[in-house]
Amino acid sequence: MATTAKRAAARTPRRGKAAAGQVSLERALSKLGLTSRKAARALILDGRVSVDDRTITNPAARIVPERVRISIDGTARSRSRALTIVLHKPRGYVTTRSDPEGRKTVYDLLSNVPERVVPVGRLDLATSGLLILTTDTQFANWLTDPEAGVPRVYLVTVKGRVSDETTAKLTEGLVIDGDRMSADDVVIRKVSGKETHLVVTLLEGKNREVRRLLSAVGHPVTRLRRVQFGGLDLGTLAPGDWREVSAAELRTAFPTYPKRRPRI
Repeated sequence: MATTAKRAAARTPRRGKAAAGQVSLERALSKLGLTSRKAARALILDGRVSVDDRTITNPAARIVPERVRISIDGTARSRSRALTIVLHKPRGYVTTRSDPEGRKTVYDLLSNVPERVVPVGRLDLATSGLLILTTDTQFANWLTDPEAGVPRVYLVTVKGRVSDETTAKLTEGLVIDGDRMSADDVVIRKVSGKETHLVVTLLEGKNREVRRLLSAVGHPVTRLRRVQFGGLDLGTLAPGDWREVSAAELRTAFPTYPKRRPRI
């Protein structure tokens, strides 16, 4: 009985209260860029993967990648630090690793990024601007958590003349297809007879939220660009270019990121 219990402990990490940023071990290996998801599963089932010096043979075992040491065949493979980059996504690119329709993806622009990064949220095909990509899944989960309330700022051009009454509706909130949405702030920059230029700030990133909000009040979006996410902005970054963001810059840009989570 004791031997059986000991083997079970080696297969799966101890259970307890779910920690923020937990993912399955097989997904962690893939997200860290160590191997593909399929190959990760095979390695784990073969008993070749350990977490903090304990062999794990359950691919679904939950871990926080940034808090543990992962080894494959006895060799530590975890990163010494996370990599986070900012990409100026051009229009005409999708935010996926591959596209069944053969469209260009943001990864076509990242061939010289040294590690496998994942996008924090998505920008649709016709939307340009600031896209954060990172190896730190815990940080990515926090950024997209509505409770974190990290602001996203967009420059928007819409059809028609937008009134102050309409901007009030957008900030008060609307129910669209059963989903309640609202902007944190809407500022009118310029109005002409045919179109209006706006600055829209959101505190969460629901699917196509800016477009859906403005369409619901009768002002379809004709151009959309995200220029800021938290304390990070595009600056002079040209469309299609990317840059690495240092740990010090991230701490300044996201001061409310919980200190108990050690790496940013």
